[in-house]
Amino acid sequence: MKTLELFSVMALSFLSAAVHVAAQDCSAAGTVATGGSAGAGGTSASTLGTAGSCQTDSGTSSSIGSGGSAAADGGNAMSKTHVNDNVDRLKAQTKAQAVDKGSFSKSRTKTTTDGDTLQSTTRTMSHEPGQKPVKDTTQHKIILPEQ
Repeated sequence: MKTLELFSVMALSFLSAAVHVAAQDCSAAGTVATGGSAGAGGTSASTLGTAGSCQTDSGTSSSIGSGGSAAADGGNAMSKTHVNDNVDRLKAQTKAQAVDKGSFSKSRTKTTTDGDTLQSTTRTMSHEPGQKPVKDTTQHKIILPEQ
């Protein structure tokens, strides 16, 4: 019986400006999220990213979160998440990858909030020896209306 090696990282960061308001007080609000999974030959990798913003007369409040996991049946698996915050911009990136005897799966999600723009992109790829790689990209972008 083969053992399953599982490595998982989850990082959620809820970073916001000094403005705390109820959702109904937002003059403009939005959320964006993407996620994806890839699997091949005893490997799998998944990532997810989400972000939201609320604009009021006092400013903008934003949050961001990202996470992922990878598993390999006897091979190697890793995942990592990095969240970066600046004055008016939040960025998160999660990468997950699993490798087992020539087969591999990987997923990457990048999510950002930048003023009135929310964006998230997930790319996945899996491959088994002797076959073409399977790739997919999912992207969502929202621009909040000006006040």
